[in-house]
Amino acid sequence: MAVEVTADRGRRLRSGRRRLARWTFLPAWLVLGAVTVAHILGVSTAVPVRYGVLLVTLLCFGLPHGAADHHSVARTLGVDLTPRFLAAFCAGYLGLAVLYTAVWFLAPALAFVAFVALTWFHWGQGDVYPLATLADGRHLDNRAVAALTVVVRGGLPMLVPLVFFPDRYAAVARTVVSLFDPGRTGSLAPLFTQEAGIVAGVGFAAITVVTLAAGLAVAGPRRAWLLDAAETALLWGFFAVVPPVLAIGVYFALWHSVRHIARLTELDGVALAALDRGAVARVVGRFTRDALPATVGAVVLFGGLALAVPTTVAGVSEVGGLYLVLLAVLTLPHVVVVTWLDVRQGIWG
Repeated sequence: MAVEVTADRGRRLRSGRRRLARWTFLPAWLVLGAVTVAHILGVSTAVPVRYGVLLVTLLCFGLPHGAADHHSVARTLGVDLTPRFLAAFCAGYLGLAVLYTAVWFLAPALAFVAFVALTWFHWGQGDVYPLATLADGRHLDNRAVAALTVVVRGGLPMLVPLVFFPDRYAAVARTVVSLFDPGRTGSLAPLFTQEAGIVAGVGFAAITVVTLAAGLAVAGPRRAWLLDAAETALLWGFFAVVPPVLAIGVYFALWHSVRHIARLTELDGVALAALDRGAVARVVGRFTRDALPATVGAVVLFGGLALAVPTTVAGVSEVGGLYLVLLAVLTLPHVVVVTWLDVRQGIWG
């Protein structure tokens, strides 16, 4: 009888995982594909709309996706969320965030470059996990291919907009850095020259081709590799034609954040079983409950940053720039947690 119960539970969890894969991949493909086609056909969006989409991620998927990190660590370790555990976790998490916040005030241009590099790595690692697990990407069992995939998948949102929209990328950088020291914005100018864009574009295109070719060489069953290649092509097109702020807002909410939320759902046996029954509302409710307290805390931190920066935060672009700083300071401890999860779950094993 015990064997039958265990087998039934395993079947339900596998079924829940298949449903999770559909909810994770398909909506993002459809939305990003539709936005890409719309911009190819000449659709244009005003600057306030672009920043508005980005700011929606304060409460919709984007900011909350990292607000359940304490639950992911506790579930991975198989421990309860005791006051002692929460105190230790919050001390480490907030300590890293405070240190990075100090860098923004002392060297904002350096902090911006570090944010791009950190996000490049994190958004790359955030794609490797669902490709390796939900899509059963056997080619990512090869460590070299997995590492190259991190470079490519993280570079698509971080580098491709720089290649195709250098002026708009530079405007965002100036807005963010000028919140702390308007005199430091000129130090980033060499990154946005035409020559730098050409070198970056050609080099990154070559890395993309090499990565996909290496994956194909070790792929075995090719279905997951074909999915990987198709997603890579979609993201190349998306970030090449959609203005950077709008592209990042859509991608952050519907692609990166949803994939991480799917990972958290896999760690929650109750949520995964509910998904098997089609109880999507319960899964959403459990995640909302888990993420709400830290999301509220992050919004309060956002308000504190607005009061602390030396310049006045007035227009929508300045508010959007400040939100990017908030994401930066929270990304550092979040990356530590996700990297720890990668190690514990054998992503690089």
